[in-house]
Amino acid sequence: MYVTIRDSPSGQPSPGSPVPGSPVLRRVATTVFLLGVVSMLTDVSSEMVNAVLPLYLTAEVGMGLVAYGFVDGLYQGVSALLRIAGGYAGDRHDRPKWVAVTGYGISAASRLAMLPAHGLASITGVITADRLGKGLRTAPRDALIADVTEPGMLGRAFGVHRTLDTLGAAIGPLVAFAVLEAVPDGYSSIWVVSFAVAVVGVAVLVLAVPDRRTGGGAARPAARELLRVMVSARLRGPLIACALLGFFTVGDGFLYLSLQRRDGFAALWFPLLYVGTNISYLCLAVPLGRLADRIGRTPVFLGGHLLLFAVYLVAALPSAGTAWTVVTLLLLGVFYAATDGVLSALVSRLIPAGTRGSGLASAQTVQVLARFGSSVAFGVLWTLAGPRDALLIAATLLAAAIPVAWWLLRDTGDAEPAGTGAAADTQEAVA
Repeated sequence: MYVTIRDSPSGQPSPGSPVPGSPVLRRVATTVFLLGVVSMLTDVSSEMVNAVLPLYLTAEVGMGLVAYGFVDGLYQGVSALLRIAGGYAGDRHDRPKWVAVTGYGISAASRLAMLPAHGLASITGVITADRLGKGLRTAPRDALIADVTEPGMLGRAFGVHRTLDTLGAAIGPLVAFAVLEAVPDGYSSIWVVSFAVAVVGVAVLVLAVPDRRTGGGAARPAARELLRVMVSARLRGPLIACALLGFFTVGDGFLYLSLQRRDGFAALWFPLLYVGTNISYLCLAVPLGRLADRIGRTPVFLGGHLLLFAVYLVAALPSAGTAWTVVTLLLLGVFYAATDGVLSALVSRLIPAGTRGSGLASAQTVQVLARFGSSVAFGVLWTLAGPRDALLIAATLLAAAIPVAWWLLRDTGDAEPAGTGAAADTQEAVA
């Protein structure tokens, strides 16, 4: 059942509309659900590739760990090159949907480009194209979610979107595993199936998601205004905190490779390691989003990084067995559930509607650039010290960074910018 809530010109609910706090207002907008479906299909596609990429690059292509660290960092961080551009384009032209369509389309096309790519240069080029597409689409998509969501519901709305996104991330490795079981060394088959699924996701976005204007009728912001937003006092603390914590976030591929070298279970079922993490994320994205709405985004966000500290310690155990491998995967999923959508909810409350895409892009850009640096540095550290000592060093540095991040975020967890008003003139809710 779909319920439409229309506001009167005065900004108050029209007669017959549910009052604030009623059950209807506590349901997420239809647009959020549709964008979640698009992300779900896209993540089925991308995680099919991502689940086999570490093994493909190190075992099939024969990359060393330093080279893999570079490629993993590229996968994590190259999207930063277009995140600001994507957020700015969505704000400047007030058409974030079509900016997102362009990004999703580029990523879909990159799947087929994996077929002829075999060397470091060609694989790097394909991964760069895929991540550039992700960078272009992420901020406009999140701006659409924030635009159709009441301020007090942002954690839940982003949690619902991330749940559907993560459902796709859980399905993707299963499909990749099934393809490899049916076709030994069938990496080419994975690239083709991945492309087909991505095309379906783009079709849903083009045909089903409304083409909303998110500026609220305000004048289109100039580049200088957007720059002022990105370096404003409201965002300064969150941006520094994102950079600090992002630099001490070890890439998933490294964690899974360390588990593979330690445990027979991880070595045998490598593509399915992503499934354990994503199932945990899937189950907890909405509950932790609701918790963030209730107690504040900052405590939940930093609590997720405390769990990441525990992940490093468990992954560094010299010989732990299958049970501890599963615990590592589940804790990693909880970390993502507590930080991914929660960060977007936290930052979106600090930014006026007309520049929200650029503000979200700023936080995302800082985070992915920091993670790019983290992956390259961790690859070097692994080579010099080995996986166990590298993880222990990362855990120590992360533990020192968390109190600093708390100090930087202490006044921003639930602030609301002046002039944001209602989420939208028309909000659709899914019953």
